[in-house]
Amino acid sequence: MKHGKKHRAEVAKSLPEWRDLFMSYKALKREVKLINPIRFNSNGKKRSRSWPTEDMGFALLLARELDKINTFYIDKEEDYIIGFKELEIRAENVNGNEEMLELQKEILGFHSEMVMLLHYSVINFAGLMKIVKKHKKRTGAYTSVYSFYMPRVLQQPFFSTDLLYNLIKGCEEILDRLSPPNHP
Repeated sequence: MKHGKKHRAEVAKSLPEWRDLFMSYKALKREVKLINPIRFNSNGKKRSRSWPTEDMGFALLLARELDKINTFYIDKEEDYIIGFKELEIRAENVNGNEEMLELQKEILGFHSEMVMLLHYSVINFAGLMKIVKKHKKRTGAYTSVYSFYMPRVLQQPFFSTDLLYNLIKGCEEILDRLSPPNHP
């Protein structure tokens, strides 16, 4: 299955409410198709390319898409930090089995949503790698967009998932503390 179709299927299946917040792979692919492919001179060598104007549409759209992804990711991460602290406080003050079971359900739902954000990050990163590879193939350029964006991408908030991973682990630790010990 092609990445674009796979991407849309993943989004529709797992995160329909986040659908418009994913990278617009299809729009980026259209921009790549607008770029004139690499040209060869009479002796069969690639002509050198600078960053022509036609690449600017792709570069601008890519920058907007990265901003969209990062803004959503940072907002969700901030919400999860606050939510995690609230759940921690509630777990320390839980009274009775019914309240504990309700809290465990909430933590599981919260954990699940954070795992979905991790999934969001992976899907967007995979799409980004694919579209930049298509651009590089179309232009034959090792410099332009690829060398400009790839070092920056590795430093983007949506790619830096350590905090999210720690929150996920923290939820698992709270669940372990709330669960009764297993007796053989």
